[in-house]
Amino acid sequence: MKLTNFLLMGGMLLLMLSCKQAAEQEPEADPLAGLTPYKAGMIQHPVADYATWKAAYMAHDSVRQAYGLTEISVGRGMDDPNAVMILSRIDDLQKAKEFIAMPELKTAMDSAGVTGPPVFTFMEVIRYDTTDATTNDRVFVSHKVKDFDTWFKGYSSEGRTARAGYGLVERGMARDLDDPNLIYIVFAVTDMEKAKARMASDDLKKIMTEAGVEGMPNIMFYTIDK
Repeated sequence: MKLTNFLLMGGMLLLMLSCKQAAEQEPEADPLAGLTPYKAGMIQHPVADYATWKAAYMAHDSVRQAYGLTEISVGRGMDDPNAVMILSRIDDLQKAKEFIAMPELKTAMDSAGVTGPPVFTFMEVIRYDTTDATTNDRVFVSHKVKDFDTWFKGYSSEGRTARAGYGLVERGMARDLDDPNLIYIVFAVTDMEKAKARMASDDLKKIMTEAGVEGMPNIMFYTIDK
């Protein structure tokens, strides 16, 4: 009887240990996996006065829509409130390229007070979160990698929960259309102090280096205005 109880207890212990190990090895659920990719465009430029520019930008909305551009967000820099970042969904890449080549666009931007050459970027959005965020604060990160699959494996190993602990919640990820190893990521920032500390940390630099990030990343903290 004692032997039977001992064997029974041993079997239960082994079962509990195996269940615990399986739970520990189970990968973290990824709510952004398996979504349908889409093309997007990003425009970045400085303006003389944000309010003046914004009014002119809004008045030009019908033209953008005619060229198949649907606004995702308009952001302004935290360090420089007159630094503008616009993200738009693209229905037709060729029409979007025609739009940015229009002489009328340059005229409209000059009239709106754009003070420097705009930077146009075309990308494929491969991950995105359309749920309501708890904050309008964002950080935009772009960097080149040696190999996307290798880098993404390293990025995924950190996990969404760990990044949330640093005040960073992924909202979207994209690959450049001309160079798929050029990556763009947008995070919602739920804790600015923690997020800035993480972005500057040696630990993150080590993770990025081991994942194959080449050179220094470009980082911009901004607030979504629309």
